[in-house]
Amino acid sequence: MEHELSTPVIGARKRRGEGHTRRDEILVAAKELFLREGYQATTIRRIADVVGVSAPALYLYFKDKEAIMLALCDQTFGGLLERMDALDKEALAPIDRLRRCGEDYIRFALDHPREYWLTFMSGNTPEHIKKRGHRPEVIDPDEPGNTGAVAFARLMGIFRDIESTGLQLHYPVETAAELVWMSLHGLVAALINNPEFPWTLRDELIAGMIDMAVRGIVRLPEKA
Repeated sequence: MEHELSTPVIGARKRRGEGHTRRDEILVAAKELFLREGYQATTIRRIADVVGVSAPALYLYFKDKEAIMLALCDQTFGGLLERMDALDKEALAPIDRLRRCGEDYIRFALDHPREYWLTFMSGNTPEHIKKRGHRPEVIDPDEPGNTGAVAFARLMGIFRDIESTGLQLHYPVETAAELVWMSLHGLVAALINNPEFPWTLRDELIAGMIDMAVRGIVRLPEKA
């Protein structure tokens, strides 16, 4: 994941009300450094240098490097939630919404491979998120690092909606959601890590993986 930094060095003092632009500059710089130099090797001072501010000034926006990583993960999950929101506006049966949600997830990942890699494949998930998992007892959507839990809860909601139509699952809802994610993530990871490999038709791989995942989890009627 070698990438050149394209972030401009902008150190001018922000006017009142423009703090959000500085925050965005910090996130852009940090993302590029995490991808190019590695999360562990990147320091707050290095990020501040790229942005063109002092380390104490950067701490006004993020308390530490972990907080920056959480914000970047929230950005990625936020993009996924936007696609789920758009999908909810369509009049789809729950089983069809599951299939479309799976396809949207894969398409999003392949459209944003760097962000996906950093969030899901870099191994830099903050320790307290690892210990808490994706199902905290209470989900505060405004708490940093919780956007992933919100997305997972939405996925479980789709499975509950499927059960409400009379279809049965082979597994409990949480396990079903984990299995779908793990299946789709495996396909995405293979395509992102090995883009030059001579895979067969990508669209067929995507459709086939979704079909395998759905049929392996939902007890579908014989003609489904």
